Amino acid sequence: MNLQESGEMYLETILVLSEKKSDVRSIDICEEMGFSKPSISRAIHLLEDGGYVTIDNNGFIRLTDVGLSIAEKIYERHTVLTKLFVNIGVDEYTASEDACRIEHVISDATFEAIKKHMKKHKNS
Repeated sequence: MNLQESGEMYLETILVLSEKKSDVRSIDICEEMGFSKPSISRAIHLLEDGGYVTIDNNGFIRLTDVGLSIAEKIYERHTVLTKLFVNIGVDEYTASEDACRIEHVISDATFEAIKKHMKKHKNS
């Protein structure tokens, strides 16, 4: 299954939530993302069908190895791009919002070049 931007956003949100609390449920994702329970439920079941998450009998959602890998990749892009934008003078809110959009479309080659540049210039 090829994930769309929305799927990547759900995985990233689950990752961030799981770092704050050990058990993540659909309602937590609803509150974090501001989407309705039916929308979240549908998306989570699609991610489960795709092998990106598991849902246990208590309704706890966990990332599979594949889901975790994608979530970590997207989250790293988000944090690095946000830091880059802040470093060049963009306010934190705008930097984070722009990073959120760009993180899904930037090529691996360009992102690696950005990381290399930031490391070289001690901004990572």
